Amino acid sequence: MSILLTEEQHMVQLMVRDFARNEIDPVAARNDREERFPADILKKMGGLGLMGMMVPEQYGGAGASAVSYILAVEEVAVACASTAVTMSVSNLSCGPLLLFGNEAQKRKYLTPLASGKWLGAFAITEPETGSDAASVSTKAVRKGNHYVINGRKNFITNGAYADVFIVIAKTGDEQRGRGLSAFVVEKGTPGLEIGREEDKMGLRASNTVGLLFEDCRVPAENLLSEEGQGFRIAMAALDGGRIGIAAQATGIARACLEEAVKYATERKQFGKTLAKHQAVQWMIANSARDVEAARLLNMSAALSKDRGEPFSYEAAIAKLFATEAANRISYDALQIHGGYGYTKEYKIERLYRDARVTTIYEGTSEVQRIVIANHLLR
Repeated sequence: MSILLTEEQHMVQLMVRDFARNEIDPVAARNDREERFPADILKKMGGLGLMGMMVPEQYGGAGASAVSYILAVEEVAVACASTAVTMSVSNLSCGPLLLFGNEAQKRKYLTPLASGKWLGAFAITEPETGSDAASVSTKAVRKGNHYVINGRKNFITNGAYADVFIVIAKTGDEQRGRGLSAFVVEKGTPGLEIGREEDKMGLRASNTVGLLFEDCRVPAENLLSEEGQGFRIAMAALDGGRIGIAAQATGIARACLEEAVKYATERKQFGKTLAKHQAVQWMIANSARDVEAARLLNMSAALSKDRGEPFSYEAAIAKLFATEAANRISYDALQIHGGYGYTKEYKIERLYRDARVTTIYEGTSEVQRIVIANHLLR
């Protein structure tokens, strides 16, 4: 893969790999066990320019390419998938402000987000709105110089720690997403209540909560773009989010492969190491194949984004393949570990739990197939 990278991209990869191994990996198991949000690590990541990587330097970001971004997310995910998704979502939150925000909004909100001083969250999912993003029911009504927002959001990553939320709400009566708009909502805004933290199967060091909006008054100047552009803004954000989750899944898969190789070369059964058994060799070979394929598919999507080309199709393929590959690889890696893999003594137990959700958030595998099919059949 290194032959495809620019010198700068390779330097980013090596820098983040070193940081992840020395700063993130040593505390990842404890953070998962204690459900401890890695606020201290995130501050350091902000100082390294990892929380707003694709944002231009004039707005506090690193001005990095999408390729550099996915390489960085992958390296973080090898050490801790929870930290990787926190990083990915905060980067995702920068996208709507960069693409659709006016200059005042960029200076006020994008700069602290991209520099890592603030943490971002993206709020579209609702109790009755998951894969069908166009059916958002949270409402925002214009009243003078404010919008009053009422409704609920759930499964909001970073929600309890976010300084700013990108919120998708309904401002018109049009059907199928045409009446949606996007707003910037600051934490502490009266009428915004943070719900309980979800008790999740995996990614237990990341934060996931619900949000309740009860007559939440948001200044009209916090509307992104104009009314009716919310669905377009959300889809643009999710395209970028999908390459982030594909990179996270690739990192999880790579970590599973590394753990499987390590265990197979140490553990003996029937008078020889597991690595000498053909069944294990095939599982490892298939896993290596899928890790490489996932990375290359995501690289294709990131390159399209860097060239300013549409990349929804490429991002959907990358997200679909990488996340399903991560689940296959984590299954095989745990199988290679046998009973020990089912205990918390080994890293593979955490990786197995973390992998599962990747086929669900940022668009389920089924939604990715719809995106791919629609692109080819329209």
